[in-house]
Amino acid sequence: MLATAEAPPPRQFLTLTLGGELFALPIEHIREIIEFGGLTEIPLMPGFLRGVINLRGAVVPVVDLSVRFGRERRTIDKRTCIVILEVPQEDGLQLLGIIVDAVNAVLAVEPGQLESRPTFGARIRADFIAGILKQDEQFIIVLDVSQVLSLDELGELVGSLEQAGL
Repeated sequence: MLATAEAPPPRQFLTLTLGGELFALPIEHIREIIEFGGLTEIPLMPGFLRGVINLRGAVVPVVDLSVRFGRERRTIDKRTCIVILEVPQEDGLQLLGIIVDAVNAVLAVEPGQLESRPTFGARIRADFIAGILKQDEQFIIVLDVSQVLSLDELGELVGSLEQAGL
């Protein structure tokens, strides 16, 4: 009797909307989704760092994903929410929040459905893209959480602003 190789299980992605575009994040990085509110702004921080929130006693930095992509700051409305992510670091997991216009659905994606990132045409940095999903004639950009929310890069940006006296 031949042993059949098991197909890898589908991966799950949370789809979200930002500026009319669809993006997806691997579900394994998502801790929770909360309403926008209770944000404390921190003076002299770069524009993409909107502030911090108190999440059950933990101080969580919140990044405006639109500004991180080099776009205008999004206006907050009733569907705006904060997605709390666990970002892997050398010394464990760091909680970070991202502001998005809306959270849509969770998709189960077969391994063959995730296409490699395009070499051109995306309106965000190529290293922010992990791949592309096609869903009902729409393309969904799958974000590379470790690149988009690179604490080293975010820290360097904050550090360079501090050195410049801003």
